[in-house]
Amino acid sequence: MKQHFDVIIIGAGAAGLHCAWQAAARGLKVVVLDHAKQAGKKILISGGGRCNFTNMYASPENYLSQNPHFCKSALSRYTQWDFIALVEKHGIAYHEKTLGQLFCDDSAKAIVRMLLDECDQHGAKVQLRTDIEQVSWQDERYQCVTSQGVFQAPQLVVACGGLSMPKLGATPFGYQLAEQFGHRILPVRAGLVPFTLHDAEKQAYSELSGLALDVTASTDATSFKEAMLFTHRGLSGPAILQISSYWQPGETVQIDLLPGHDAHTELQQLKQSRPKLGLRSVLQQWFPKRFALTFAEQQQWPDKNLADCSNALLTQVADTLHAWPVKPNGTEGYRTAEVTLGGVDTDQLSSKTMASKHQPGLYFIGEVVDVTGWLGGYNFQWAWASAHACASSLFR
Repeated sequence: MKQHFDVIIIGAGAAGLHCAWQAAARGLKVVVLDHAKQAGKKILISGGGRCNFTNMYASPENYLSQNPHFCKSALSRYTQWDFIALVEKHGIAYHEKTLGQLFCDDSAKAIVRMLLDECDQHGAKVQLRTDIEQVSWQDERYQCVTSQGVFQAPQLVVACGGLSMPKLGATPFGYQLAEQFGHRILPVRAGLVPFTLHDAEKQAYSELSGLALDVTASTDATSFKEAMLFTHRGLSGPAILQISSYWQPGETVQIDLLPGHDAHTELQQLKQSRPKLGLRSVLQQWFPKRFALTFAEQQQWPDKNLADCSNALLTQVADTLHAWPVKPNGTEGYRTAEVTLGGVDTDQLSSKTMASKHQPGLYFIGEVVDVTGWLGGYNFQWAWASAHACASSLFR
């Protein structure tokens, strides 16, 4: 038996649910199809279970794309303040953590419940546990053959995300659909993801696992000043996750371990004022003891008083502290990545409607598109904004 709708949305995540209720509010008959047992699984685990649902400073500059202008239209027409108004309408308490990042006071469940309540209120049907076996275009309608029957509609919205976090059900299905209908897929890779180190470095710094430092991590493209965390496998924390999206395999990342200091000047001043102070004691004034000692040992810095350290040595120490070169072995991959870089080429989409430029009634929103935000609520804001752009343009 075939079920007929105005719109079929594939993916019951942030973008799909937000698009569904807004389209239904415009009087369209909408169904959301998803193979998962639960809607919004990525929302539920985000932000440590409290969902960093947007950022007060979200702007186009916070996004990576082969076409950096593509996101401007959608972001300008549905801003962070629009989504905050929706959150407040539902009485969800929230707070700013740091750098404009907004989190639920209680649980991410509140955001999923809000989206599902809006779907219920406006009559959008959310159909879970539904495996899609085939999608075709015939007689000016999309036909989705699924484990729960056949669904038909003249419009199809692909909102099934990227490859990050496969344990939550991520698959390449969105990219496969795009290619089926003639769309280019730009190379994809894990973004907002921890680095792994080469074996020698991994072994050397493994005892620092769990230790965090405030650093500035840089590539030639950009830099981020946030916390860095040592792990058993390498480096993580916000600064590393952010810079990972700009890093290419084989490149070196520069890490300023003392942002806000001038180690060159401070070491020379200490050499004059406290010549008997040990070099490693100075490091312990700046860093936790176990990091100071481990790092000095790995750099083969001598355990000498400052008076016995040559100016060349002190310059080398300062240079390394302000630009520690790290050449990652790789990343932890999609298993722990928060997002997928790359995806559906924006050159073949309308930035105003998110519609395909050459396949009628086909739309792509959210992570499946080649638009990737920074860490801190920016990717959710892209989900909300691209969903709104799409929902506003769907026809009856």
